[in-house]
Amino acid sequence: MSLFLTFLYVFLCNSVSLSSSLSLHFPLTSLRLTTTTNSSSSSLQTSLASRRNPSQSSSSSSPPYNFRSNFKYSMALILSLPIGTPAQTQELVLDTGSQLSWIQCHRKKQKPTTSFDPSLSSSFSNLPCSHPFCKPRIPDFTLPTTCDSNRLCHYSYFYADGTYAEGNLVKEKFTFSKTQTTPPLILGCAAESTDDRGILGMNLGRLSFISQAKISKFSYCIPTRSDRPGFTPTGSFYIGENPISRGFKYVSLLTFPQSQRMPNLDPLAYTVPLQGIRIGQKRLDIPASAFRPDAGGSGQTMVDSGSEFTHLVDVAYDKVRGEIVKRVGPRMKKGYVYGETADMCFDGNKPMEIGRLIGDLVFEFGRGVEILVERQRLLINVGGGVHCVGIGRSSMLGAASNIIGNVHQQNLWVEFDVINKRVGFIKADCSRSLP
Repeated sequence: MSLFLTFLYVFLCNSVSLSSSLSLHFPLTSLRLTTTTNSSSSSLQTSLASRRNPSQSSSSSSPPYNFRSNFKYSMALILSLPIGTPAQTQELVLDTGSQLSWIQCHRKKQKPTTSFDPSLSSSFSNLPCSHPFCKPRIPDFTLPTTCDSNRLCHYSYFYADGTYAEGNLVKEKFTFSKTQTTPPLILGCAAESTDDRGILGMNLGRLSFISQAKISKFSYCIPTRSDRPGFTPTGSFYIGENPISRGFKYVSLLTFPQSQRMPNLDPLAYTVPLQGIRIGQKRLDIPASAFRPDAGGSGQTMVDSGSEFTHLVDVAYDKVRGEIVKRVGPRMKKGYVYGETADMCFDGNKPMEIGRLIGDLVFEFGRGVEILVERQRLLINVGGGVHCVGIGRSSMLGAASNIIGNVHQQNLWVEFDVINKRVGFIKADCSRSLP
């Protein structure tokens, strides 16, 4: 089952109450959310979801945070967070591509094991329709808002694969300890959903977790995925200052003013200046315009922890695919498409051999900043004896953006420095313990 797919339609009535500084330390786990059975019926996670909602990022100076945790990784990063008073542990997908966080609040008897029970929390409250922001087309969410029959603010998320979550907007605290508790933050409380986990929205919108909690910096290190049965590799996660921050190579985020609104642009994403792609020693002849937003916003390149595969706009994808066909075309699986977007796939149990024939894959950002995907981990096991290059075609998602998915963030520390508007990278062995 896929949690993230293409368009997320949000019907919200809500408000934003920015809160004071927060110190966090919590466990993070990662599990694969998608099971692949065959070609186009397979689901590929990508969190293009809540990106259609323009907002103005709000961040303010705050004390340095030095809190860390381990996480287990297969494909989707799953946080276990204590929410409410007293705290109830909730599982949330860490998603740098989403704004609104939401938790499971199922009231049915057959509810998910991680469901939050509002009646047990003294700090829980609903947002009423009388709230000042509970009106049509508020700045953060451009789609119509609704009130439910109880005059409470209501939201509905509909994903392209048919999954959904809907419920009321609420306020609730993240209670980490007696001395580390956030003020009430705006969350979605899903009374109905087709998934058993929520989302922790970490993008630049003013309703995101980092904006409401005034978190200025966070980072993670995703280890390489293991196909060994029963083994799940462990990586690292920080909120606040990372001990190795001085070693990062940074790229400045591309920012977009309120006046510069384009139909295909997500102004709340972590947009980076991708300049080119290399395969082996060959720099592909991809026009620079493929990686920068045009007049309509198409061509934006974003770093996204919630997307599994990387996705490229057509002109870039065609160049990458063409080069791979030249090198290993006869060995490609004919007529096979994984997740309805990725068709560079191979049968058999020799992915490293095919990787050697293709060569290393490099995403270039300029000033010596690169993401290197080494040839021995170029192909991803998608099940059924099939391995695919971890790149899909964005247009098949109905998107016009380039997305650097988490599969191509492995063995890197990736730091999101919100205050300084930059993203940092440094190569690492992410299977090692935290520094």
